Amino acid sequence: MLDRLIARGFSAAIHALTGARALWEGCIPSAERRVYFGNHASHGDFVMIWSALPPALRHGVRPVAGADYWNRGPFRRYLIRNVFNAVLIERNASERNGEDPIQQLCDAVDGGGSLILFPEGTRNTGEGLLPFKSGIYHLARQRPELECVPVWLDNLSRVMPKGKLLPLPLLCTARFGAPLRLGPGEDKQAFLDRACAALLALSEDGRGAAETGPAGERA
Repeated sequence: MLDRLIARGFSAAIHALTGARALWEGCIPSAERRVYFGNHASHGDFVMIWSALPPALRHGVRPVAGADYWNRGPFRRYLIRNVFNAVLIERNASERNGEDPIQQLCDAVDGGGSLILFPEGTRNTGEGLLPFKSGIYHLARQRPELECVPVWLDNLSRVMPKGKLLPLPLLCTARFGAPLRLGPGEDKQAFLDRACAALLALSEDGRGAAETGPAGERA
């Protein structure tokens, strides 16, 4: 009960700070198993995506998070394990003790959960996207039935800038795009490129490019 109350408190806080506006542009909310993958600019990103989902779906959606960060101290461990039920991945291979990260993700979805993950692998404070890590491809190859839904987060890096203690209240949007699945015979780089392009297409720059012809006129 306490864990759920704290989770609701986080959701209320993110709504108060950002509005947590959800725009379902390429799909609709669904209880089907999905992988929501987004751009990564702050530690609040997974909370934003989680809070943008309908309340009835949130309990079945698990963020994928770095164990090295979230295991630092009892408060962080409690939040990520008890409140958000995250799948904790050890990013340092020497610390994994034989655990296979992809198998961890497969076990999570086999247990009926959906996932929130960030293929860039680390926070990106620049423009565009960092090269995607291969985890989302290997998960899609192991579980091809999964829908991979791109989610572009606008403004959240300005609400929770790196190195700042106090968040700034700004309107933020989570744009949910059309689901992707691994195509027959599609190789790793082709899938990662397609996933990256699908995510960038939801950004303001990507949306503007899609609406404008090659000569700068509206298409």
